[in-house]
Amino acid sequence: MTRWRQRGDIWQLEPAGGARGCIEFIGGSYLAATPQLSYRRLLEALTSKGWLVRAWSYVPGFDHQDQANTAWRRFRQLREGDDSTAPLLRLGHSLGCKLHLLAPDGGRSASGLVALSFNNFSAERSVPLLAELGQQFNFRSEFSPSPEETLHQLARSYRQPRNLLVRFKRDGIDQSGRLLGVLQSRAEDATELLELPGDHLAPASAGLRQNLLGSWADDPARQRALDRIATSIDAWGDLPSQPI
Repeated sequence: MTRWRQRGDIWQLEPAGGARGCIEFIGGSYLAATPQLSYRRLLEALTSKGWLVRAWSYVPGFDHQDQANTAWRRFRQLREGDDSTAPLLRLGHSLGCKLHLLAPDGGRSASGLVALSFNNFSAERSVPLLAELGQQFNFRSEFSPSPEETLHQLARSYRQPRNLLVRFKRDGIDQSGRLLGVLQSRAEDATELLELPGDHLAPASAGLRQNLLGSWADDPARQRALDRIATSIDAWGDLPSQPI
């Protein structure tokens, strides 16, 4: 039986036997508050392939840079006790991709980043009601950094050359194409783009029907799609063990 362990605001899942590497995961939107549930099947599939998984639990706010710094510090605190030289892979979904990209180390501490369904919309488009209230009551109503500021910042200070951007075919809000252009404009960039079947929520599945009703109630096609995502991450994640 798979056992999740909570370490503060990080949920950790260890593989049987020694880990081949560590995945630091940040989810998107409000799915990220309970990553051990919202992304359970994807993360457990990665653990079954030998990865130690650490997933940050958070509620999105307007100050994305502050949240990126917080996530980076939380992950770093857990890494301080590790003496392994195995690969460290950063994995994000939607907003989680942006938070990894804004990490204060510019990606230097990792072996690579996998960005699923990168999303960089403005607050007005993402949470229009909150943006309107912010204007009325004079509180922050745009993300910091803004979408344009984010791309400019990445062009200047993001130093990780190894990135896999995963775009799903029926994802109407994916912005991986624009991110790809920014990253590939850097010297010695090795960013790749992979397109898979599915929509924006393809990586997320709590498996609640299966938990409540048994395996007969689950959708085999959904499980196959999640397994394909995990296999793609696993294959690409076999990176050099040392960060840049």
